[in-house]
Amino acid sequence: MDEKANGIILRVRPLTDSSLIVHWLTPEHGRLSTVAKGARRAKSALRGKLDLLFEADFSFRRSRRSDLHTLREVQLLANHPNLRLDITRLQLFAYATRLIERATEPEHALPGIHAIFATLLKHLENNPARPALAYALEIKTLNELGLAPSLNDDSLDEGTCLLMEQLAVLNWDAIITLTPTREQATTAGRFLGNFIQHHLEFIPKGRDQLLAL
Repeated sequence: MDEKANGIILRVRPLTDSSLIVHWLTPEHGRLSTVAKGARRAKSALRGKLDLLFEADFSFRRSRRSDLHTLREVQLLANHPNLRLDITRLQLFAYATRLIERATEPEHALPGIHAIFATLLKHLENNPARPALAYALEIKTLNELGLAPSLNDDSLDEGTCLLMEQLAVLNWDAIITLTPTREQATTAGRFLGNFIQHHLEFIPKGRDQLLAL
C-alpha cells in the first residue's frame, strides 16, 4: 500500500542509467530514502521534480527487504531557484544535512527538525547565508534533539549567554538583525563546536567555511 508524505530533498544520486536514489527529510518519517525508478528517462513523470532542496508532496511504497523504498508520485511544491544558485547558501544546507545525518536515525519522526529546515529554506530564498544562521541552526537542532547545551558555563559571559538564548528562540528574520560583538560571536561558535564534538564525537565537514563568511 502506498504511503504519503511531505518532504525536502537532502540528497540525490544516480542508482542506474535510468533511476535515482532520493533522500528526504519529512516530518512524519524523518530521514527517508527512496528509489525513483526511471526518473532519468526523458518521458518520466518524475523528470524535473527531483533535485536538491526541492520541496514536494510524494507517495512511496515500503520495501519489505531494505530501507530503500519505491517512490511512486511527486507533486512539486517549491524548488527555491535563488537559493540553489548561491554557493554559500548551499554550503549552509550541506552542513545542516551532515549534522542531522550524524545526530539522528533514519525513519524516526522529526517534525521539529523538518520545521527548522523548511523555515530556513524560505528565509534563504531572499537572504544571504551568515555565520549567525549557522550558530542558530546548530542550537535549534540540538535543542530539538534533546541535547540543549547548558549555558551555565564559566567560559560564557552574560552577553554571550543572551546571544545564544536569542539564537535558540528567535525566527530567522530576527536573528539576522542581532549585533553581537566579535568576541561574543567567536565565543559562541567555539562553545557550540566543542559541544558538538563532545556529544556527537564529530564536527560535520564545512563548519569552518560557514563561520568565515
